[in-house]
Amino acid sequence: SQFIEMFKDLPVNGTISDLTEGTPTSVKKTYGYEDLIEYIDISSIDSTSKTVLETSKHFVGKAPSRAQQCVKNGDILVSTVRPVNRNIAVIDNDIHNLVASTGFCVLRPKEGYRDYLLSIVTSDLYTEKMCDKASGGLYPAVNNSDVLNYGIHIPDEGLANRVSIIYKQADKSKFGDFKSQFIEMFGDPMTNTKAWFEFGYIGNYTQIVLGTTPNSKNSSYWNGEIKWITPVEMTEESYYIYDTERHLTEEGLKAANLTLLPCRSVLFSTRAPIGKVGLAGSPMCCNQGFKNFVCGDQLNPVYLYYSLIFKREYLVSLGTGTTFKELSKKAVENLKIAVPPLILQNKFEEIYQQADKSKSIIQKALVYLNDIQSVELGEIA
Repeated sequence: SQFIEMFKDLPVNGTISDLTEGTPTSVKKTYGYEDLIEYIDISSIDSTSKTVLETSKHFVGKAPSRAQQCVKNGDILVSTVRPVNRNIAVIDNDIHNLVASTGFCVLRPKEGYRDYLLSIVTSDLYTEKMCDKASGGLYPAVNNSDVLNYGIHIPDEGLANRVSIIYKQADKSKFGDFKSQFIEMFGDPMTNTKAWFEFGYIGNYTQIVLGTTPNSKNSSYWNGEIKWITPVEMTEESYYIYDTERHLTEEGLKAANLTLLPCRSVLFSTRAPIGKVGLAGSPMCCNQGFKNFVCGDQLNPVYLYYSLIFKREYLVSLGTGTTFKELSKKAVENLKIAVPPLILQNKFEEIYQQADKSKSIIQKALVYLNDIQSVELGEIA
C-alpha cells in the first residue's frame, strides 16, 4: 500500500529496461563442454521468499538445452512462463558458475534500483498485465520484451532508496506475527520444547497418499472439474491451492489412473523444489512429485501445514540424489511431529482464518487502488 501511495500520481516515463544494465552472457561463450555448472530452473524458485532454493549440477555438454544464461549475485530472475505463479527470485550468493533457464527474463538492476524493480515485478498490477499478454495452451508465457518494455515511473535516487527501506522492513516483518503466534502456542516444532505435547512419527497421525502421474494416452479427458497440479505450478501466496488450468473429469480420473485427494489434504513436494507445502481447497490430483497427508482425528491440517513450513530447511537437507534431489517415502514417514491437543490446533486455525479475512480485505483495496493507478497513468501517458 505504501508503494502504491508513493507512485500513484507519478507519470509513466520509462520502462523496466531503463533501470537495467547488461545482459547475461551465453553458456557457450563462457564455458567448455566439460565444465560444471549450477543450473537454476523454474522449479528451483521459492515464489514466497523470492529466493533460489536449490540448484542442480550438470556438465555443460549434458546440461538441459534451456541452460543458457550465465547469471550472478544481484540478478533478478523473472519467469516468463505462467506469470500468474509469480516465480520470481533474487540471486543472493556469489557462486561463480550459476546458469539460469531461458524460461527466465534476467534483470540486472542498475545500482540502487534492485528493490524498486523487485517491487514492480511482484506487484498485482504487473502480474495482471503479464497474464493478459501471455499466450500458449498448457504453458502460457510472455516474451522477454514484454517484461523489459513494461511501463514504469523512473524514480530519482532518493525515492528509490525510500522504496528499498520500505521493502526491507516489510520483508523482516513478513510472517512474523504467525511465526511468533505458532511458537508461543506450540513451541519449537523441531524439538518439541513444550514436552507435554505428544511427539511421534507423522505417519502415525496421517494417511500418506502418493501423487500419481496421468496416463498421457488419456489426455483427452483433461477437460473436467477435478484440479491437477505439479510442484512447479504450486504457489504459496496463500495456504489454499487454487484452480489450475488442467482438469480431469471423473471418467478421466479413472482412465488416467489418478488418485483423488480430499479437500484439506496437505500437499508436500518431495522432488525439486523439495518442501513446498499447500492445503487443498477442493478435491484435486497431483503428480508423483508429492507425498500428501490426509490428517487423522488428532491433527488439524492448518497446524500440520505450518509445522511443515517450519521444518522446510531441515527437510531439504534430507534430500538424496545427484542430479535431482528427492525425499524418500521412508524419510517422510519417519518425520517427527509434535501433536498438541486438538483444541489448541483448532484455535490456531481460527486465528489464522481471521487474519486471512483481513488480508483479503486489504488485497481487494489494493486491487481497487491498482485500477485507479492504471487509469490515471494511462491518461498521463
